[in-house]
Amino acid sequence: MTPSILIVEDDKDFQRYLRDLLVRNGYSVQTTEKGIPAIELVEKLEPDLLILDLNLPDMHGESVCTEIRKEHPNLPIIMLTAKSAISDRVQGLNMGADDYITKPFVSEEFLARVKARLRSNTATNYKVKIDDLELDSKKVQVKRGEKMINLTPHEFKLLEYLIHNKGVVLTREMILNRIWSYSLNVESRVVDVYMGYLRKKIDNGYKKKLIHCVRGFGYTIKE
Repeated sequence: MTPSILIVEDDKDFQRYLRDLLVRNGYSVQTTEKGIPAIELVEKLEPDLLILDLNLPDMHGESVCTEIRKEHPNLPIIMLTAKSAISDRVQGLNMGADDYITKPFVSEEFLARVKARLRSNTATNYKVKIDDLELDSKKVQVKRGEKMINLTPHEFKLLEYLIHNKGVVLTREMILNRIWSYSLNVESRVVDVYMGYLRKKIDNGYKKKLIHCVRGFGYTIKE
């Protein structure tokens, strides 16, 4: 089945460029210029991927992302923006985006990220447990003992990656490549920021710590 992509971009020339690029590479593409119609189209079309510009005429892209993420936790979202500061990237990712591309970009990199996001979304649903920590990928839920833990989409994917590699020390570069899909503009300290968020939610208040920093190398999770 041909993957379907919804583009939300108010610059019509750039929207046309993205649409033509994706269609030439075998994707089915729908477009809109505003946030409110985008939310409605996601419900109607159920696309496989959303490409969302940050600056829209009727509502901010981050607000659109947050609204869509509430009802569609597994929908891959790539956010487009001219802002390149690390604080802007972290904020966009915290709002629920899976990836963050700064304009201008090279078409080959853009297509590689689209392909990576679509591929990662086809993974099999499963449940896995480490000690008293349980991750349910189908329901997108995490709990430790009887306590439910609320994670952002990036925190969830980061925990998932750690669990898949239990006992293995993952370097910052490995985490960047997997979670941010070869995002060349994302700095390695973003990994430390997110690991800080994740360790606080998973380990704070528990005597036994599951996520560990291996100084000079990276991070691991172990029982």
